[in-house]
Amino acid sequence: MNPMLSPLRARWLAEQYNPGWLGLAVNPFYFARRGLIRELRPLLARLSGEVLDVGCGQKPYREFIPATRYVGLDVDTPATRAYGAADVTYDGHTFPFADASFDGVLCSQVFEHVFNPGEFLGEIRRVLRPGGVLVLTVPFVWDEHEQPHDFARYSSFGLRAVLERNGFVLESHRRSVADSRVLFQLAAAYVFKVTLTRSRWLNLAVQLAVIAPVNLAGAALGVLLPANPDLYLDNIVLARRTTAP
Repeated sequence: MNPMLSPLRARWLAEQYNPGWLGLAVNPFYFARRGLIRELRPLLARLSGEVLDVGCGQKPYREFIPATRYVGLDVDTPATRAYGAADVTYDGHTFPFADASFDGVLCSQVFEHVFNPGEFLGEIRRVLRPGGVLVLTVPFVWDEHEQPHDFARYSSFGLRAVLERNGFVLESHRRSVADSRVLFQLAAAYVFKVTLTRSRWLNLAVQLAVIAPVNLAGAALGVLLPANPDLYLDNIVLARRTTAP
């Protein structure tokens, strides 16, 4: 766990980003979060040595990465200052590191908020050592979020094209929740957004009364109905920096 967090906060963060079965009852983003961590964990194990977490937020995946040096980078906003997890902040353009500083980079659920993807990937490539690894996740099906800084959705083909155009070779591509659970996840997220109040207890009551049945139905039908690899929540890729200059 992130050593900067209290034990209670660390447990809360783990349940949000790696929900257990209790999340079926109370987590409106259960399928998205559980599907993402399931596909992401095998790739996180490939990040070793000196690792940079771009758009680190609260560093929810730190415990899964066997890094000898782990640096969290984020833009300087009130939210990132409140999290207190970023080791370094930057201006949204240039990463404050020398060329070839890291063996691996993690960038999870950030790329859709980037309006300058070529420049952004160029900075990731610059700070990676030749042959270094990039683990990148980005939504395919999701509603607008963190408005107004939500700029793009990527298909698997679009993501491959933009990575190859900017000096990366795609080695692995995974799709999370590629079955009927997509529909139930969208329904749960819709209910959560339109019923959200300032009352924590009222929100919990709605989750138990409405979202829990939606999640339970989604879990059952996700097993019974056929998969659909063309409709999924998130892209999860492992790419490698090309060795050419």
